[in-house]
Amino acid sequence: MTMRGKAHTFGAHIDTDQIIPAQYLVTTDPVELGKHCMENTDPEFVSRVEQGDIVVADINFGCGSSREHAPVSMRGVGISCVIAKSFARIFFRNSINLGLPVLECPEAVNAIKAGDELDVDLEKGIIRNLTTEETFTAKPFEPFMMEILEAGGLVAYTKNKLAAAG
Repeated sequence: MTMRGKAHTFGAHIDTDQIIPAQYLVTTDPVELGKHCMENTDPEFVSRVEQGDIVVADINFGCGSSREHAPVSMRGVGISCVIAKSFARIFFRNSINLGLPVLECPEAVNAIKAGDELDVDLEKGIIRNLTTEETFTAKPFEPFMMEILEAGGLVAYTKNKLAAAG
């Protein structure tokens, strides 16, 4: 599974309120949530994002509450994956469960600039910066987690498993 898109960079400790402000938690619709993704942090973010783009952030991305709306809003706006130096544990797991790939790679984060074109191979953990021709290695996903991501999240994965068994 590979992703290709333009980098959108953010700093440290971006919490779930910054990813999706609380006033929009009245819906679970990904497209509606996506319209407000990062609006308090970067009001122009939604207008710059194209389908498949990639968020790159510093440490502790997704800290704060355990709201699942945060990764849903990122998928809703078209983000294909997030690369960060580190993630809040619950955001990391919510993202996988909702089909949003998240990779930890401090070296890549230090080198990637906003607007760089990236190519990410999740199975190998390879992050290529096509703009600078640099390559970075993150820990690849375990096969089980790849199956969840390829299915589009844990619910779809479980439905697929149940249908195959029954």
